[in-house]
Amino acid sequence: MKVIFWGTQGSLPASVNEKTVREKIFMAVQAAQGYKLESAEAIDRFIDQELPFAVRGTYGTNTSCVQLDNPGGDFVILDAGSGLRDLGLTLVKSGQAKKPSTYHFVMSHLHWDHLQGFPFFVPAFIPGNRIVIHAYHPEAEACFRQQMSGQFFPVHFDQLAADISFEIREPGTPFEVGGFSVTSMAQNHPGISYGYRFEKDGKCVVYSTDSEHKHDAYEKDYPFVGFFRGADLLIFDAQYTMADATFTKANWGHSSNVMGVELAARAGVRKLAIFHHEPTSSDAALEEFLFNTRMYCNIYHQETGGKLGHERYPEQILLAYDGLEMEI
Repeated sequence: MKVIFWGTQGSLPASVNEKTVREKIFMAVQAAQGYKLESAEAIDRFIDQELPFAVRGTYGTNTSCVQLDNPGGDFVILDAGSGLRDLGLTLVKSGQAKKPSTYHFVMSHLHWDHLQGFPFFVPAFIPGNRIVIHAYHPEAEACFRQQMSGQFFPVHFDQLAADISFEIREPGTPFEVGGFSVTSMAQNHPGISYGYRFEKDGKCVVYSTDSEHKHDAYEKDYPFVGFFRGADLLIFDAQYTMADATFTKANWGHSSNVMGVELAARAGVRKLAIFHHEPTSSDAALEEFLFNTRMYCNIYHQETGGKLGHERYPEQILLAYDGLEMEI
């Protein structure tokens, strides 16, 4: 199973300006002092092996959109943030967008950063394509339509040429999509969001964004530990530091890197992907955030020792970025 991240920022798209690019160029040139970069191969090797990711690349600018790659089957897309535009353009370039296909959208909730990419999704404009939007919120169709009304967008929803339908279910109802078995859990977020557990061919991905975990998370029978249990990949909203999540931004509906580590460890999660990044954070700040998260994981396991009764989890911690592809 492959997971492709098209948008990883939280709240609103981040920006990359001239100053940001210049700083990266300066750091790269500075780091190149003393290296013999006399061929394209040598330059590529230097970039890939010597420069930190925050210098050679970027964690991205787009809001939430994740694809569960499903070779030979329907498309399965988690949320429709601005990253959806890049997915659509990629499908256009490959020619896939013009091949009649079914696209399933599984929506965590309806805040604008999770549906703002839909009006720019090219396959929605092409006849023969089928789009099914899965949600637990009864107002889902109204929200999609409203953002494509004359007040907010020049193209009306009814002008889209694809066959678009909405599957609105009772909260907590399991379902299948694209061959995946899907279960869910309501999450603590303004307006309520839903986390999803996708299982197929013995693999499991949990998508849990826009969810705030409070002090009850430390209780032994905290339900999210069971919901995350044994996941091969947990995509976890860790927009804040523990201090921000506890004090300055409490009740804003997001969680912290510390909470992500603790829940992943208790649930025996293999890979923890930090997601829904703070949009004001620079690439360097996000890289430091990842370093601190891994350091906390080391400290956590030193303190708990063998008390948890399992091997060290999560086995890997990473910071999701726009364009990241992961084999599960």
